[in-house]
Amino acid sequence: MDQLLSYFSGKGIPAHEVTAITAAFIFKKIGKGDHFVQEGKTSKYLAFVTKGLFQYYYSKEGKEITTYIAGANSFLLSIISFYKQQPSKENIKALADAELWMIHYDDLLVLKQQNEGFRSFYIAALENLAVGMDETRSNLITLTAEERYAVLMKEEPALLQQIPLQYLASILGVTPRHLSRIRNNY
Repeated sequence: MDQLLSYFSGKGIPAHEVTAITAAFIFKKIGKGDHFVQEGKTSKYLAFVTKGLFQYYYSKEGKEITTYIAGANSFLLSIISFYKQQPSKENIKALADAELWMIHYDDLLVLKQQNEGFRSFYIAALENLAVGMDETRSNLITLTAEERYAVLMKEEPALLQQIPLQYLASILGVTPRHLSRIRNNY
């Protein structure tokens, strides 16, 4: 709970509102290989990761296509499934034993209405998410795999150390062999 308290306190939310926010979250452990979200099932929770690493991926023709990796001190959710409350098209799987603080969709709706600090945080988080998604889309279209790797090196060097090579290669849209050549140039 301390990491969750620290996270929201660090966002400038008053202490009494932080207490109300964190009270809406429940603790859960997820084992390596277990899914937080599975294709075909509706995502009912938003989670804050305190420990672990998660792979976002799509299944296509029997292969996993990794789109994102999330680690500690980040939020976890299947965006479309959670916000539309419809079955997910993606999977989110734990790559290591993990610990989460989760809030149910219904409780999130209540918290947004009743807690000004959370509402402000939520709006800022959604704006940052939109910007990040647009940057990612732009980078996929305009940058080479080498340039995308350089962006990751600059923006998320600690996460790069944790991501298994096959997932990083999938995120960059290259083969693991091509990724090895890219990494040798850095």
